[in-house]
Amino acid sequence: MALPIDVLQKSLNQKMILLLKDGRVLEGTLSGYDEHMNLVLEDTEERMEETRKKLGTVIIRGSNVVSISVA
Repeated sequence: MALPIDVLQKSLNQKMILLLKDGRVLEGTLSGYDEHMNLVLEDTEERMEETRKKLGTVIIRGSNVVSISVA
């Protein structure tokens, strides 16, 4: 069974979709992470119902992430 950190290592430089605790959905390219699962995403967009908002580079606190999927 793979640990979450192992999955992040294999997902570096890949597009991923994050669901955050506040209900927002972010899509971007994983460029870094740390042992607390804080994430750095590049070329990030916030996906809303039928629109997208460009955010650029963002740092997401690991405790705010509900789920991660590779796009």
